[in-house]
Amino acid sequence: MPRILTGNRLETGDVLWWTGTDWSPHIADAIEIGDEGDALVARLVAEERINDPVLIPVTGTAGAFVPTTTRERVRASGPSVRADLARGSLPVELI
Repeated sequence: MPRILTGNRLETGDVLWWTGTDWSPHIADAIEIGDEGDALVARLVAEERINDPVLIPVTGTAGAFVPTTTRERVRASGPSVRADLARGSLPVELI
């Protein structure tokens, strides 16, 4: 089963997906992680750029990965609150 790498941006908590060279907020940009996955996770933990990096199992192919667990499907689909209450939805003068 293919695996992809996910984590959260330390400063904001945003869900991110590894693209092979950097992080993206879109699961469609994720690449499959092969045998180098554990070493990559260890390196990223050492750099402290990403909080809780983890390899997750997915189905599908690049550009159309679907996480196999409910938790990761929720993380991939975005906030589970009303869109008008999500971070960034309020006008600046109200924040």
